[in-house]
Amino acid sequence: MIKKYALSILFTIAFQCTLFSQQNNSDQLIKKINDRDYPQWFTQAKLGIFIHWGLYSVPAYGSKEDYSEWFLRGIQTGDTLRTNFMKKTYGQNFTYKDFASIWKAELFNPDEWASLFQRAGAKYVVLVSKHHDGYTLWPSKYNRNWNSVDTGPKRDIVGELTEAVRKTDLKMGLYYSLSEWNHPLHRWYTDPHDSIGKYVDTYMIPQFKELVSTYKPSLIFADGEWFNSAEQWHSAELINWYYDLVGKEAIVNDRWGSGIKVGFLTPEYSAGIKVTDRPWTEVRGIGRSFGLNRNETLEAYGTSKELIERFVQAVANGGGMILNVGPNADGQIPMIQQERLLQLGNWLDINGEAIYGSQPYMIKEQEKQITKSRIDQNINFNWVRNAPIKGIKEDDFTAEWNGFISVPTSGKYTLEIKADDEAKVFLDKNLILSNKATATGSQSEVMGADHTVQSNHTITLKKGKRYAIRMLYEEKKQNASVSLSWESNSLKKEVIPSSAFYIEKNGNQHGLKATYSSQKTYLCYTKNKGNIYAISFEWPEEKLVLDIENPGNDKKIHLLGLSRDLPWIYKNNQLIIDTSSIKYSELPSHDAWTFKIGNINSN
Repeated sequence: MIKKYALSILFTIAFQCTLFSQQNNSDQLIKKINDRDYPQWFTQAKLGIFIHWGLYSVPAYGSKEDYSEWFLRGIQTGDTLRTNFMKKTYGQNFTYKDFASIWKAELFNPDEWASLFQRAGAKYVVLVSKHHDGYTLWPSKYNRNWNSVDTGPKRDIVGELTEAVRKTDLKMGLYYSLSEWNHPLHRWYTDPHDSIGKYVDTYMIPQFKELVSTYKPSLIFADGEWFNSAEQWHSAELINWYYDLVGKEAIVNDRWGSGIKVGFLTPEYSAGIKVTDRPWTEVRGIGRSFGLNRNETLEAYGTSKELIERFVQAVANGGGMILNVGPNADGQIPMIQQERLLQLGNWLDINGEAIYGSQPYMIKEQEKQITKSRIDQNINFNWVRNAPIKGIKEDDFTAEWNGFISVPTSGKYTLEIKADDEAKVFLDKNLILSNKATATGSQSEVMGADHTVQSNHTITLKKGKRYAIRMLYEEKKQNASVSLSWESNSLKKEVIPSSAFYIEKNGNQHGLKATYSSQKTYLCYTKNKGNIYAISFEWPEEKLVLDIENPGNDKKIHLLGLSRDLPWIYKNNQLIIDTSSIKYSELPSHDAWTFKIGNINSN
C-alpha cells in the first residue's frame, strides 16, 4: 500500500514536472518569437496580393454578402441557397468532392499572374495553399486524391506560382488553414473543439512542415484557429521551426490560436486599425468575397477611388493591405479585378514615394462627419462586414429610422429587435426596446458567426392609429446586422412588413426614412525620408488647408506627378497650399492627390 502511494506521488511529481517543463519551453519559444525583429521587406512593402482559388472556384457562388470559399460549409449546414444551386446546376447526387473532377484550370498562367501583381504595385503574394475544405494546391502525401496534382488541374499550383513569383522582385507567401471541415480525425465545427489532438499531431503538423520545407515561403498566413488555443495547435513550436528554416526574411500573421500574441495583425473587411504597436494589414477582396462569387452585384466591386482611399488610410495609420483576387475556375483573373489592380498600380507609379517604406506622421488623417439618406422598406439587414450604403464606413457607423407604424388589428403586440451591435426603439417618443451586443469572434469567421442580441417588449396597439416610431442602431466592429419583428395572437412572428410603415402620418407612402452616418476620411498623411506627404481624397479647387505644424520656411511643396513648386503660407496654425494655378488637364490622377512637403530633390 505504501509502495503504491509512493509510486502515485512520484508519478504526480513527474507529471507536474513535465507540464512545467513544457510550459517553460513554450514560454521561451514565445519570447524568442517576440524578441525577433519584423523583416524590413515586410514593413516597407505595404501592398500584398491574396489569391483564393480552389474547388470552391468551380461553383463560385454564395449569398451576395458571404464568402464563396465557404461553399462546403454551406452544404454541410443545409444552407438552402447553396444546396439548391448545386442540385439545380450539377444534379441531385452531385457532392462537393465531385468538383475535383471538373476543375481544369486550363487557362492558368502563373507568369501572367506574377506580372499582373507586379504591375499592380504589390511587393508580395499570398496564395491559399489549403482552405478549410482540406483540398491542397500542392501534391501533399497526406492528401492523396484530394490535391491539385492527383485530381482536377493535375498541376502543382503552389510550386508553379512560387517559381513565377520568384522570377520577379516579389516575395512569396502561403496561406494555410490549420483546421478542416471534413477531416476524419477532426471535423471542424462538428466535433468537440478539444478533440483535435490526434489531428494536430499526426496530420496537421506533418503536412504544415511538408508544405513549408518544400516551398520555403517568406510569409505564412495561418487561419482557422479560433476554437482552440495556441498550445493545442503547437503554434510556438511551429513558428520557431519555420523561422529557423527560412531565416530573417520570414514572417507570420496573428492567427495561431488563443494565448499567444505574435505576427502582424489582420483585420478583415474593416475600417482598419488606428493605434497598434504591431505591423498590420487590412485583408479584403476587391468585391465582398475572397473566392470568386458570381452572385455578387457590380456595386459590390469598389471603384478605383474607393480602393485607393482604403489603401491609403491603412498606410497612413501604420498598416498596409493584402488585396485579394478570386480567379475563375479556368485560371483567368476576372477583367474587373485586373482593371482595379492596374488602376492601383498606375496610381502607385506616381505616388509610391508616399507609400513604400513610409511611416505614420504625427497627424494621421483628417475626418468629417458624413450623412446619407434613403427610404428603407423595413428593418431587416445583414450587412456582414460591409457598409450599409456607399460612402459610409464599414465600422463605427450609425443608422436612424423614422416614420409611423400601424397595426392590422387591435391587441397586444410583442416587438423584438435583434442586433449586432446596439439598437433602441422609441414609440411615440417613449423608449420601449433597447439592447447591446459585444463584438466577439475571429476576424475571419463569417458564416454562422451570429453575435446578435435579442430584446422584446409587449405593448397594446390600436388598429387605425399611426404611432410615431424611431429606431436607432450603432455598429461598432466586425459583423453588422439588425432587424425589427413583431407577433401577436393573430400574427405569427415576422419581420415587420413595409405595409405597416408610413413615411408621413397622413401619407400613403410605405417605408421609413433612413439616415446613415459615419466619419469620412478626406485627407491622410505619411512621412518618408524627411518629407511629409498629404494625400487628399478631394481635389482642392483653390487651396488645400492642412492642420499641421509649420514645416519651416525652407520647405518646398509640389504635387506628385507635377514638377513645379506651389506657393504656400502658414497662417493661424494651418498650412495653406495655393492650388489655383493647376489646370484640370494637368492632374496626374483623378482618384487621390499627393502633396509633397520637403526638399524638391529629396529621395
